[in-house]
Amino acid sequence: MAEITTRRIEANGLTFLADEAGEGEDVALLLHGFPESRFSWRHQIPLLADLGWRVIAPDLRGYGGSSRPAQKADYAIDHLMEDVAALFEGAGARRRLLIGHDWGAAIAWAFALDKRLPLDGLVIMNVPHPAVLARVMRASWRQPLRSWYMGFFQIPGLPEAAMTANGAKAIGSAFSGMAVDKSRFPPEVTDVYRKNALIPGAMTAMINYYRANTGMLGRWGETPPVIDVPTLMIWGEADTALGIENTQGYGPYVSDFALHRLPAVSHWVQQEAPERVNEILADWIAARLAA
Repeated sequence: MAEITTRRIEANGLTFLADEAGEGEDVALLLHGFPESRFSWRHQIPLLADLGWRVIAPDLRGYGGSSRPAQKADYAIDHLMEDVAALFEGAGARRRLLIGHDWGAAIAWAFALDKRLPLDGLVIMNVPHPAVLARVMRASWRQPLRSWYMGFFQIPGLPEAAMTANGAKAIGSAFSGMAVDKSRFPPEVTDVYRKNALIPGAMTAMINYYRANTGMLGRWGETPPVIDVPTLMIWGEADTALGIENTQGYGPYVSDFALHRLPAVSHWVQQEAPERVNEILADWIAARLAA
């Protein structure tokens, strides 16, 4: 298996701490979610490198060892997309595979919708297309109830205090509590995320993703541009934050869409079921992105 190395990358006026493997101009950029870090891709980085990609998995802005801008507005989606573009461009990418989970997936959807740079492939894990989520939010009370924490995160200061109390116990519990297979999240794993959350300023930066993007679902209107990039969605069906109805109705929005649902797997899909996720990734890349 390919060896993972860690280095600092200068991009878009910021410094990103990133795990990397592989080499060449075919670049796979992996975007983690909340409250994760580049560590969440530890199972996928060697696989993708062995498949011929140069893999870059950064701590997103505000997270872990990356730069932490101070203002809420610094975490607006346009800045997050510019980070992605700068990382691809800095790597000299000839082909671009963008993979995202949770907030990373939200950034990936936005990047593909805005066509900020041409993509060769898009992989989404457990976050719906913005238009699908908007429809699901309107359809019933269930998804708004599941998303209650987004409103809580708008309160100044209180979420930070709650999430970092008792050594950021709530951060560790977010993984072990939601997971179906709790053996995948022993203390040595959850401690990585707890320690990252306790870095001064980090928790506010992480929550600012929610505060700076409250109007994001309406950004592309009722008829968003069709994504014509080959797109793979992998979805853990036991996600307690996002209902399974968020996997339906992609025909009007994505022209080349493949969906794989994993029963008895939680929101933390690539960490909880890495063997199945990697098998799906490898098969899809072989079928859709052969050089």
